[in-house]
Amino acid sequence: MIVHLFLALGLGYLGLVGFTYFSQPSLLYLPNVAGRAVTATPHDIGLEFEDLQLTTADGETLHAWFVPARQAEQTLLFFHGNAGNISHRLDSIALFHELGLNQLILDYRGYGRSTGKTSEDGTYLDAQAAWDYLTGQRGIAPDQVILFGRSLGGAVAVWLAGQVPARALIIESTFTSVPDLAAELYPWLPARLLSRFSYDTRARVSDIEMPLLVIHSPGDEIIPVQHAAAIFRAAREPKGYLEIQGGHNDGFLLNRKPYIAGVSRFLAAFEPKKSS
Repeated sequence: MIVHLFLALGLGYLGLVGFTYFSQPSLLYLPNVAGRAVTATPHDIGLEFEDLQLTTADGETLHAWFVPARQAEQTLLFFHGNAGNISHRLDSIALFHELGLNQLILDYRGYGRSTGKTSEDGTYLDAQAAWDYLTGQRGIAPDQVILFGRSLGGAVAVWLAGQVPARALIIESTFTSVPDLAAELYPWLPARLLSRFSYDTRARVSDIEMPLLVIHSPGDEIIPVQHAAAIFRAAREPKGYLEIQGGHNDGFLLNRKPYIAGVSRFLAAFEPKKSS
């Protein structure tokens, strides 16, 4: 009886391990949370915008918005988190518009109206396509572009920062790596061995030379603040840290004024030199 019990438990554990391994994409990428339908646009918050379709190197079509700000000299390239789509980021768009920044925000492949199936390499191709559009088709100088990523988007932004000469990088509520986070979330599983994803933010940030701002809340219930501390320690100078309060998805809203002030100070410290 005891042997049968242990055999059943072992088989059950192996089944759990197998399920976790094969279901990882649906655990990491959540495009259907809040739905894939684009339910609002910047017009709903009184902002003009251009509705765009960007083409990736492997032929996928990405839905994106370019939101201009009056007399803006810098452009924010915005990579959002792992759930929902760009229509769920209007609060952030309004905030960065208040900072006087143009914005390009896109949906990864498999999100919103974008085609394709989401993957780690795919998100990197998506990031590169957005950069190529800004600096190529729109003719925006690389030193006028600020890379921004929240949560999963921070890992994508860090990858892109290792490929391109942007002005600066801002990451908010971002993890050190998927295996690190998985090991914390599933301590009863060999999560590091099972992980099919990397998104190794901590390793990549150590090679980045552009100015970096790390934003995080000690109250983040999804990505512990220790991840931000580890990323910050690994990063080169110049770098800054902005502590906010609140949860993973509402910290920037609950701390709107100090958030705007902190980001504004960071950007002012590294403004591009104006040509004479």
